[in-house]
Amino acid sequence: MTAQSQEQSQTVTIDGKEYQLDQLTESARNQVVNLQVTDQEIQRLQHQLAIAQTARTAYSNELKSELDKLG
Repeated sequence: MTAQSQEQSQTVTIDGKEYQLDQLTESARNQVVNLQVTDQEIQRLQHQLAIAQTARTAYSNELKSELDKLG
C-alpha cells in the first residue's frame, strides 16, 4: 500500500489499484490510517531490533575477549 499526494486529491494504491481517498468510506479511510500507523511502528521496531542486535554483537565480542584472557 502506498499513499501519494496529487494536485487536488490524495490517492492510495492498494494491490496495484489506485483509489481516491475522498471516495473511500470512512471505515476504509480509517483502515488506511491504521495501516500507515502500523507500517510506521514496524519500521520503528525494526530499527530497535537492529540496535539490540548490534549491542548483542558488541557484548558477545567483549565476552570472547575476556574469555581469551583466561587462556
